Amino acid sequence: MSAPCTMTVQHRSLRSVQSLSLSLAQLIEATASQTPEAERLSKRYLFSTFLMASVGPFSFVKEVLPLPLNSTSPPPRLFDGTTRLYLAYVCPYAQRIWITRNYKGLEEKIELVAIDLRDRPAWYKEIYPENKVPSLEHNSQVKGGSLNLIKFINTHFGGPILLPDDPGKQTFAEELLSYSDYFTKTVFASVLSKEDYISNDAVAALDKLEESLSKFEDGPFFLGQVFSLADIAYAPFVERYLIFLNDMKKYDITKGRPKLTLWIKELNKIEAYTATKRDPQELLTHTKRKFGLA
Repeated sequence: MSAPCTMTVQHRSLRSVQSLSLSLAQLIEATASQTPEAERLSKRYLFSTFLMASVGPFSFVKEVLPLPLNSTSPPPRLFDGTTRLYLAYVCPYAQRIWITRNYKGLEEKIELVAIDLRDRPAWYKEIYPENKVPSLEHNSQVKGGSLNLIKFINTHFGGPILLPDDPGKQTFAEELLSYSDYFTKTVFASVLSKEDYISNDAVAALDKLEESLSKFEDGPFFLGQVFSLADIAYAPFVERYLIFLNDMKKYDITKGRPKLTLWIKELNKIEAYTATKRDPQELLTHTKRKFGLA
């Protein structure tokens, strides 16, 4: 699985522009070395200066996503106190943490570092032996596991809390998080299948989502009105299955599932989520190439 080299941008606040800015002293120090890193910093300085000059006090700007790092890329300043999310933009597991970061307003506290998984930097395996994404560098440690990471960010960082106080809803959220692994694998098995239809198990898994979305009548999300970690756990995968199954099996996962249909509609109103979405054709092409489905 590879991260695309196109920079995708989404709306962000003026703070994001300020976070791009470099001091002139930084630029002079960097360019003196005449390295690829110096060239990168020079371009970043010019770009951020342009943005700061063109953005008004009540404007919103777009977050510029960093290009994926490959085997020729130097590492960032590892273990310097910066919290970093290592991800590939097309990875649904990494997307879970990315959404959580965005929703909690942590764009300036958690730096994105994109990894080219088809040409991985050797240094990445040194800091994270599993050599996959996502992972989170925090307090001189690198840890992984997408569900563990969204829980960790939810409890260890500021911003909106993504689990309600209601004990019943907390219990249901944990049940949904526990079920998510079975759901993703069961439905994806039908994506990979050579059959021109989806399995009964996949249909049942999708029906369970519809049923789960019906548990609380006070809102469109799994826990009612509250957008939560449960929604984040499923959103990247439902996004893909909607595309993949329609294209490969001519199966519409929303047909006969009004709650799921509404859930998808409401998700697409949440900027923290839409900022992480990739072009459907890009996801389709990537998946077909990776799994030999073309």
